[in-house]
Amino acid sequence: MSKHKQPPELKRDFTIGVISDTHGLLRPEAVKALAGSDLILHAGDIGSPDIIPALRRVAPVVAVRGNVDTSAEMMRDFLPVNVAEVGDLHIYLLHDYKQLDLNPHESGFAAVVFGHSHAPIFWTQNDVLFLNPGSAGPRRFALPVSVGRIVVRDGELLPELIDLKL
Repeated sequence: MSKHKQPPELKRDFTIGVISDTHGLLRPEAVKALAGSDLILHAGDIGSPDIIPALRRVAPVVAVRGNVDTSAEMMRDFLPVNVAEVGDLHIYLLHDYKQLDLNPHESGFAAVVFGHSHAPIFWTQNDVLFLNPGSAGPRRFALPVSVGRIVVRDGELLPELIDLKL
């Protein structure tokens, strides 16, 4: 796991819900899995302007647009990359990992969150957590419908993938 100093203002666990590739479908199971989050990250392919306001009823949201978010409204409201701050930890957010154009470790990021492939996965490299929560929207191939969670606890980022069992 990533070893980073615990931000002094975080006196308790801080829970980050991670979702991607909703493609206009926000499943009740996904909302339930994200309940209790202090922050939600949406890694693109939002698919509908209704998704983010619905997620904001659960927690504050930081989001990026994906390759299906091509309407004028989505292009205006969401950037292709964004940064979420949790205390002094910075999380780089983009849709397609293949478009990562910086060295996250050298740039001081604790994590990189992405989507696009619909395949849930995480790994740590050079003390940086990389996490794709998979797709929470329509099922693609035989891949699970899933979301993710990152708990910030005692200076560590603790990732989890949550299969919604649909």
